[in-house]
Amino acid sequence: MKNPETLLMVADSEHNADMLYATGLFVPDPFIYLSFGRRPLIVLSDLEIDRARRQAPHCRVVSLGEYQKKLRRSGVKSPGFAHVIRDILREQKIRRVTVPGHFPFGLARDLKKLGIKAKPCAGNFFPKREIKSADEVRKISAALTMAEVGMAEGMQALRLSKIDKRRQLIYRGLPLTSERLRAVIDCAILQACGLAANTIVAGGEQGCDPHERGHGLLRANSPIILDIFPRSQKTGYFGDITRTVVRGHASEPVRKLYDTVFQGQKIALQKVRAGISTSEIHQCVQQFFAQRGYQTGKRNGRMEGFFHGTGHGLGLEIHESPRIGATSNGALRTGQVVTVEPGLYYPGIGGVRLEDVVLVTPTGARNLTRFEKVLEL
Repeated sequence: MKNPETLLMVADSEHNADMLYATGLFVPDPFIYLSFGRRPLIVLSDLEIDRARRQAPHCRVVSLGEYQKKLRRSGVKSPGFAHVIRDILREQKIRRVTVPGHFPFGLARDLKKLGIKAKPCAGNFFPKREIKSADEVRKISAALTMAEVGMAEGMQALRLSKIDKRRQLIYRGLPLTSERLRAVIDCAILQACGLAANTIVAGGEQGCDPHERGHGLLRANSPIILDIFPRSQKTGYFGDITRTVVRGHASEPVRKLYDTVFQGQKIALQKVRAGISTSEIHQCVQQFFAQRGYQTGKRNGRMEGFFHGTGHGLGLEIHESPRIGATSNGALRTGQVVTVEPGLYYPGIGGVRLEDVVLVTPTGARNLTRFEKVLEL
């Protein structure tokens, strides 16, 4: 029987999703994770030891300081991570490790000098991260609820806004800008124990750039894209939701654009199920948009139409596998959690995008998003 690979990571778990997934422990500084037996081993500073033993009982927790003391006694003047890793692996008679693709190059070089060969992993370091457990689905749903709280507050601010003679929105006596509305949304999420970063509030022409955060005055009778993707402070899982609204009255071109995206999203949601090709879902939406007369391409040096993917995996990262797009590979699998977010963008009209989060099942998609879809406020 082939021996299992020895897995090695060195990273902080505040920013590294694989480390957080493996340990379930938020640590702001890089630490060592090794898996070569029944229980993974993590090497931490004494500052983190007691907390780690409480919060990561599935791991064997050892002291970085104790290993460094031992190495100094043996003659190593400045023992770093490489020396500690070599010492631990030497005890197990291990000379090869598998590391993630983002493993620090300098550390890999230092390990090689000490006789340890680091082999980069092909593909995802933890492939099972794609398939969410029932507990993970609950955590994503909780983060999604935080996003919906922010969305509700943002829409309420828009509803309460007055429209002046120049079509400017006035909220609580002052002009409503993308920045002010983003602050309303982000503060609501913070109160719900989430962290919002780069929330999109893009009005009018700004909405034609899908990742434009938005800036400046918001105006009535013009589409505003609200894309909110907070992270739970407690679990690290993300939620993600997008709605497009108009404060006032939408023009006929905007109404048609919105209805087309709404129907396109319904088509995609109906196609989602285990076993279906991810690219097929995207192609169906593209074809529907084209049939409605909404072509995708470059005009006057700028892209317009539907020029991003239909969706992406969601979990401990805002964008993870699988991808649902024109060039994506593979098929959906039961237990994956993905977004479904088609959009159309045309200078002179504006942008429309709608996004829900769904759980892939053998027979279809279970929509985890409960928030309403409404165009006019």
